[in-house]
Amino acid sequence: MNNEELQPLKKQPRAGKASRSGTQDDVVYAHIFDVILEQRLAPGTKLSEEALGEIFGVSRTIIRRALSRLAHEGVVVLRPNRGAVVASPSVEEARQIFYARRLVERAITELAVQHATAEQLAELRQMVRDEQDSFSRGDRGTGIRLSGEFHLKLAEAARNAPLVSFQRSLVSQTSLIIAQYESGSRSHCSYDEHNQLLDAIEARDTEKAVQLMMHHMDHIDSKLNLDEESASDDLHAVFSHLLQSRKKNARANASR
Repeated sequence: MNNEELQPLKKQPRAGKASRSGTQDDVVYAHIFDVILEQRLAPGTKLSEEALGEIFGVSRTIIRRALSRLAHEGVVVLRPNRGAVVASPSVEEARQIFYARRLVERAITELAVQHATAEQLAELRQMVRDEQDSFSRGDRGTGIRLSGEFHLKLAEAARNAPLVSFQRSLVSQTSLIIAQYESGSRSHCSYDEHNQLLDAIEARDTEKAVQLMMHHMDHIDSKLNLDEESASDDLHAVFSHLLQSRKKNARANASR
């Protein structure tokens, strides 16, 4: 197989999910973005260009471009002469990110009440059902990612492009903060809160919708501490499903 081919890694894109189509940079970026949303890549993890190139079967130039995009969104730190690492927000940085997230979520909610279409609300409700199903079957990573994607899709319904871009960065940074600082039993009732929020948006009740969104943010904030890390810093372990897919594809090609 040509080292620059990524066909085995591509999947059908879903609403709200980072796009896996387009350029090779897009595909690599999308996979890394997804595992950050799923809290499977630990803050502070070194992102070796050599290891990622091996995992994705692409050149280091492509890896650098994808990492640069992630750095622009604040979830990767590019260190001169030392390579890239997954961002590891300090306590003060976490507070600032959550403060900004609250402001953005309030604006998005107000605009979504005004602009969200019936089709968009139906799509959001389906995302909530998918999120609940993921947690019910024990697929926590997918459930967490879908929860983040819900907020990205809600931002699209607000019809404000700068807010969508800002929200994308904030949601991924929030996921890192939760991976780094969340405590407790890790129970998730976000899908209940998401459904209640959609009810208020559908009723065009701005005050209630904003109140529910702020309560949702309070719930997330209340579960943070400084002690616990649950994600992995092993790149090959995090992307093991991709490596297996590429090996399977290589064996299939060899047998032809």
